[in-house]
Amino acid sequence: MPTIRAFAGFALFASGTLYGQSPAAPRFDVASVRPSALDQFAGSSGLKTGRGRLTATNVTLKRCVMGAFAVGPNQISGGPQWLDSTRYDIVAKADQPVDDDAALMAMLRTLLAERFQLALHRETRTMEAFVLEIGRHGPKLEGAKEKEATTRNGRGLIDARAITMDRLAEVLSRQMDLPVVNRTGLAGSFDLKLEWTPDSGRPAKSSMDEAADTGVSVFTAIQQQLGLRLRARKTPIATIVIDRAERPSEN
Repeated sequence: MPTIRAFAGFALFASGTLYGQSPAAPRFDVASVRPSALDQFAGSSGLKTGRGRLTATNVTLKRCVMGAFAVGPNQISGGPQWLDSTRYDIVAKADQPVDDDAALMAMLRTLLAERFQLALHRETRTMEAFVLEIGRHGPKLEGAKEKEATTRNGRGLIDARAITMDRLAEVLSRQMDLPVVNRTGLAGSFDLKLEWTPDSGRPAKSSMDEAADTGVSVFTAIQQQLGLRLRARKTPIATIVIDRAERPSEN
């Protein structure tokens, strides 16, 4: 087992005095959490935000933790058996039309604390990961034309506006077998579209895209389309360890 060291003083107890109970904790004005009526493989699944509203459809608690704490699935451990199987529909609204995703994710952290009695802490673990770097011939990236950040992603597709490299690494982590860490050194935001053929062999949704036609792997696509590269190496990774979670009451 790798050496594990907790950040001193960085424990996050979502239902305790260190996190989630402060009067200053950001929270949604109203929120509904219900078991999802959709089958795991039927219908849409994911989180949408905008104008002070968060809608999570057919999502697991693990998926919510990924969004709230900006980590990939391989950076989460512990928790109950239903963490990645029981699915919920969540609708939450702030008292102001907030468009800042960071602010909405802070509200989501409070919601998870109060409704799921989530208790967790962070640890740094040295593990195998993919490091995102600049490719041999330099980046092929276009500076963002607008300030508003939007990201559309699915199997074999990331279509983003005003995305940072840290955010790109985060989104990639959700589709890779290992965490992805940004080591490009590139500051600022970019407009980009990345398409590849998922490992399952199922092509991206658009039958006209290059990835679907040629069977391009994510590693090749990142080099050809973005001028970046992914290299596997052991590196310290910030992880989330779930100490406690309870099923929420429906309302």
